[in-house]
Parts: sequence; C-alpha cells; structure tokens
Amino acid sequence: MLELDGFEAGRRLAGVALAFAVLLAPASAQTPAPTQPQSPAQSPGTGAPAPLGPAPLGASLNQARLSVSAQFFGSRQPIRSGLNWRILTEMADGSPARIVARSTDAEATFSLPPGVYVIHAAYGFASGTKRINLGMAGLRDQVAISAGALSLAGSIGDAPIPAAQLTFSVFVPLQGNSEGRLVTSGAKAGEIVRLPEGTYHIVSTYGDSNAIQRADVKVETGKVTDATLHHRAAKVTLKLVAAAGGEAFAGTAFSVLTPGGDVIREAIGAFPQVILAEGDYVLIARQEGQVYSRDFKVESGADRDIEVLAK
Repeated sequence: MLELDGFEAGRRLAGVALAFAVLLAPASAQTPAPTQPQSPAQSPGTGAPAPLGPAPLGASLNQARLSVSAQFFGSRQPIRSGLNWRILTEMADGSPARIVARSTDAEATFSLPPGVYVIHAAYGFASGTKRINLGMAGLRDQVAISAGALSLAGSIGDAPIPAAQLTFSVFVPLQGNSEGRLVTSGAKAGEIVRLPEGTYHIVSTYGDSNAIQRADVKVETGKVTDATLHHRAAKVTLKLVAAAGGEAFAGTAFSVLTPGGDVIREAIGAFPQVILAEGDYVLIARQEGQVYSRDFKVESGADRDIEVLAK
C-alpha cells in the first residue's frame, strides 16, 4: 500500500469535500445557458414581418413606420397609379440629400429610423415634395401634385391612323416660341403622358418624312385630356417600270423633292412606301446610271402607286 505523509493526506481530503459540495448544490444556483435574442422584425415561429413600432429596448436600429399617398392639388382626388416615390434624408454636413428608400405603390409604406426626411413623389413629368419629421410614433402623410395627363391620337379625315405610324413631341411654349422647351419626344398614340398643369404645344409626325401636324393643348389638374391631331397626308408606293402597270425594277434609288428642289425623302428598293403631306412633288428614279423623273400630286387620304416610266 502506498503511504502518504500527513500534509498530502489532508490536501486530498479537502479536494474530495469540495467535489461533494458542487454535486449537492441546488439547480437554481447554476448559471443558465445563454439564448439567442429574437429579431424584433420577425413573428415568433413564422418568419413573417411583424407590425412596425418602437424597437425593443437595446435594439441596434430603432424603426418607425412612414405611410405616404398623393392627391391632385385642388380637387384632392387620390392619385391611384403612375407614382414613383423617393425618400431622401438630409445630410448633417450640408452635402446633397441621399435617397434612402423608393417605391412605385400608390400608397407606399416605409420603415425608417426617426429623423428628418424629404418625400418626393413623381407623377410622370410632374412632381411634389414635402419635408417631414418622423418620430417613433410613425407618420401618415400626403403630397399634393398639380398635374393632369394627355392621351394623344391622329387621324386622316374620320379614319384613325395606326398607333405604330405616329409619334408625338410635347413642348412648353416660351416667350412666343411654341417649341420653347422640349418635355418629351417619341410619345406613342394612346399612351398616357402625365404632365404638370398648363398649356403645351404638340407636334404629331405621321410616318418619317413631312406629314406633320401641330396643336396647342391645355392640361388640367386631375383630368386626362384626349387630343386627336388631324393629318392631311397619304401613303404612296414608288415604282420604276418599263410600262404602265408593269413589274417594278429592283434596286432603284428614289428621291422625293419639292417643286423648289428640297429633298423630302430618299429610298432604295423595288417599291418603297413613303408617307407624304398633301401637296406637289417631283420624283427622281436612278437605275444603272440612268435617271428618270416625273411630277406627281398627293391628296389627303388617297393612298396610291406613283410610277416612273423608264424611257
């Protein structure tokens, strides 16, 4: 048997006593295991967004709810579509405001830290802004926009022109110049063009040459103004033939000129189609080094072939 001196025996007995004391200690005295805190933005067990409100004490980001909508100025009718929201925060150092949130909902809701923000609501080419102070209680606010809309179309007589053959440009008149400032170009027939309230100059182009009509149109807040511009033009098919009604020569180069010699349109092919305003023209056809010409007249709505005889 291994014998221990008195000092070593006493040390071992003290260790045994300490071990028994730990084993017999009550469970409530033990330190509980740490748990992971639940995110305030999650509902228990579902992962779905919870209603926004003041964040729990100690959370790193306090958030408040901002709800915004827009109405037409004056009539106070709600704007239910076509909105583009931007929320900007003011910078403490005086630098330009920074966009912190966007939405295209008619009634948009944002979750943001409390602070001072600028709400910007764009409605096509019109817009409205508002400066707000968002607190922890949240805020519901509205922006008023002075705006209406245009719906554009074209016709020849009573016959509507296909939308694909029309383009529109919208101008703001300035100091006697009807086309002082361009608002938009390339607008299509039937398209809703949202604009600030006011008077606009519309330029309608039928085809891609000189069939052009102009009109001044007034846009009123909260209303869609339908505007149809009436063209006086026709579609002509150009041909170089050996005899009247004969087969067209391929690869012919055509030039359409005014009686004064200004070039209106050029085209290459066997029978290119050109849309021209009502009036008198000269047609030049070039084929294998030879040049042929004829005068012709365009009458509004009378689509027809224009033949040049190769002789």
